[in-house]
Amino acid sequence: MASQAAYERMNEPREAFGAYLCDDESAALVMSAAEEHGWPGERIHKGGIANAVRSLSVMRSPEFLVVDLSESVDPRADISALADVCEPGTLVLAMGSLNDVQLYRDLISSGIHDYLLKPVGPAVLRESIAHALAILTEPVAVEVERNPQEKRLVTITGVRGGVGASGIAAGLSWILADRSKAKVAFLDLDIHFGTGALAFDLEPGRGLSDALESPNRVDSLFIERAMLKVNDNLSILGSEAPPGHPLAVDPSALQNLQEALSSNFDLVLIDLPRTIVSNYPTVLDSVSDIVLVTDLTLVGIRDSLRMLGFIKNQAPQARIHMVLNKMPAPANQEVSQKDFEASIEQEFDIIIPDDTKSLVLAAKQGRTLPQAVPNSKASIQLRQLADRLSGSDNKAKKPSLWSRFARKQS
Repeated sequence: MASQAAYERMNEPREAFGAYLCDDESAALVMSAAEEHGWPGERIHKGGIANAVRSLSVMRSPEFLVVDLSESVDPRADISALADVCEPGTLVLAMGSLNDVQLYRDLISSGIHDYLLKPVGPAVLRESIAHALAILTEPVAVEVERNPQEKRLVTITGVRGGVGASGIAAGLSWILADRSKAKVAFLDLDIHFGTGALAFDLEPGRGLSDALESPNRVDSLFIERAMLKVNDNLSILGSEAPPGHPLAVDPSALQNLQEALSSNFDLVLIDLPRTIVSNYPTVLDSVSDIVLVTDLTLVGIRDSLRMLGFIKNQAPQARIHMVLNKMPAPANQEVSQKDFEASIEQEFDIIIPDDTKSLVLAAKQGRTLPQAVPNSKASIQLRQLADRLSGSDNKAKKPSLWSRFARKQS
């Protein structure tokens, strides 16, 4: 049974900010950032993470916490100890002097917001805090009542090659399965060169090829055996057919596969190449949402117009979500966003910035972008797109906390 003191602490208001640092230089840097955001300077303490663990074991943790790992002998163990005394929802920004990629990955995986290598520059700290504030304003997915008979099929298509539609599809599948706890099927219809399984560091196998070549075999048992499981909520069906081996696909086989997946999963998300759309347009007949991905190019304008016109005729029931991916700096834009939107007579629903550094890190880890770098600007935009697809973007409320640190307590 909890003590009376513990109950009294839970009734105390939480501070917005707190910091536990090891040296005067770091304290001065964080003090400057605190002043910019109106956080009181007396919340900055000496003693690093060791003092943070001692102090927060007898008081409520702040919503945003900065800790210094410079004097830590075992940073991973100390972060685990911090998670034990922090309330779920505390956002933790760690600083340290150890330049170790594996340590960075382990700390991010444990749930901290960011790890900054000392000496930390003001701009780096400012950017990390800005990401935290973006999380504060990010909508939270909520449960949405839906007709149980409604088929949830979402397609993601690049209006032209190289715009990053497959990466978006993989990231969305992971977010939707992770946040809503729905049973999600990720179908990669690029039969010869699909990257859906590789995004999760898995071998694609022959599941998709078998399903299309022998549609009469596709039932619940086939689905269970053919699909690769990423986790309890996310499964992948793909293929890696030899490039010189054309696969003759019966349109009815595609429809049969879609129906089988819809019967076994809450949501089916399809990475749909343009060639499949052109050759088998009936694949769009039963979709509920279509995500069109483009870049800021003249070719992007032309092909967006062609795809939008085609979809409105072929799949009038579908909700269209226009996504601008790899948003470049103004000086590097072939076409401005304003001119692009005017040309297609439609505004972008989601704009994802160019973030090559985070994409490379995710690829090296064999993980999707929102898994590997959850607080990157691109990941935040992907979560907003997931909210649109789940229908929660207009019904969400702002969270009172800034992260999901200490998940093992929740």
